[in-house]
This record gives sequence, structure tokens and C-alpha cells, in this order.
Amino acid sequence: MKYKRILLKLSGEALAGDQKHGIDDQIIGNICDKIKQISDMGVEISIVVGGGNFWRGIYGHKMEKNTSDYMGMLATTMNALALQDALEARGLDTRVQTAIEMHQIAEPFIRRKAIRHLEKGRIVIFGCGTGDTHFTTDTAAALRAAETEAEVILLAKTIDGVYSADPKENPNAIKYDEISYLDILNQDLKVMDSTATSLCKDNNIPLIVFGIDNEENIINIIKGEKVGTLVK
Repeated sequence: MKYKRILLKLSGEALAGDQKHGIDDQIIGNICDKIKQISDMGVEISIVVGGGNFWRGIYGHKMEKNTSDYMGMLATTMNALALQDALEARGLDTRVQTAIEMHQIAEPFIRRKAIRHLEKGRIVIFGCGTGDTHFTTDTAAALRAAETEAEVILLAKTIDGVYSADPKENPNAIKYDEISYLDILNQDLKVMDSTATSLCKDNNIPLIVFGIDNEENIINIIKGEKVGTLVK
């Protein structure tokens, strides 16, 4: 087991599957099965989830920016609760913490409490991003990883690593096995937003970008196998 404490970043779109909207029961079930496996191995797991399967900023392009961002934060909470339900159906102990207080359904984010949950083997799911507008859930993932002293961020995407260009649009795009944060910033590669990338770089947090279409990737990464792209 290469990593003891990880932060898993899931996009909302990954939970939607081929539907492209909402939550695919089969997809979320497969992901949670693998999360259970690594939890049973003794890995301490926190999760940051996006909300793009319910709301994206582009949907509200005629809307005031802050309002659109807050709606996106609420969408992440819907996904966090869905993950909590699926994980607890598999016998795992979980806590949802949100950056915007929602006492009836989640704990507020408290760093020391989150770390204590992890030490007790509970899976902590962070909702509402950072709680601030103009910041993405990528930035929330980098921030929470730094705050909870995660050893690595596992960034699950619909493509299997970092490429020199979008492989869906450019068949000649080159896949990187390893790349630095500085190169990502200099080449303007769309891995994470620049704020998140800089935050990971400044805190020396390694990032592994991998394809979520093969759920076994999560297990293989924990075992130390080379999967996707390592950013450090």
C-alpha cells in the first residue's frame, strides 16, 4: 500500500455516465465498491465532488456570476449526499462536511474534526467547494488536501491522463507519464485550473490523473502501480 491518506477528486460528470445528467446508479455503485476496497485496506479517504452533472457555470451565462456559483455549490452537496448514501449502503462510516453550513444534512467543515474522522477510518466527503464564489472544486480539492495533510490527490477524469492537447479533438496528442506542475502552468494544459495547480505546487502535493472509466485504477494506484499521469 503506497498511500495511507488520499483525497479523491470526482467530477460530477463522472457520476452521470452516459446519461450526461443526474446520477447513474451503476456508475456510482462501481466507484463506491472500489472506495470500499481501499478503505478495507486501511487507506484514509476524503472526497471532493463536483456538481457538473446538475449545474455548470455555462448554464447560468446570463445569470449574475455569484448566484450561478452558489447554485453549483448546492449541486455538489447533492452529489456528496448521493455518495454518502451509496457508501453507507456498503457498510462504510461516512461524514459529509460542507463549506456552507447546512446543519440538517451535514457538518460544517472543521479541519481538526475532518482529520479526526479520517483517523477513525471514516470517509469524509467535502461539499460546496471552498464556500467562496469564483473558485472551482479543483481548488477545493487542492485546499482540502493541504488542510488534511493528504499524501496525494487522485484526480478522476473521463480521459486516462494528461495530454499535450485534448485527445478527443487531436488524435496526435501526446500522453505524459509524468509532468511537473510548472510545465502544466507554462503549457496551459487544462488539468486543473491555475489556482488549484499553483496550490498543489506550493504545498508539494503530488497529483495522479487517471481515467474513471476503469474503476480498478483506484486500487492499482494505491498498490503503487503506474496509472495515468503523475504530476509533481
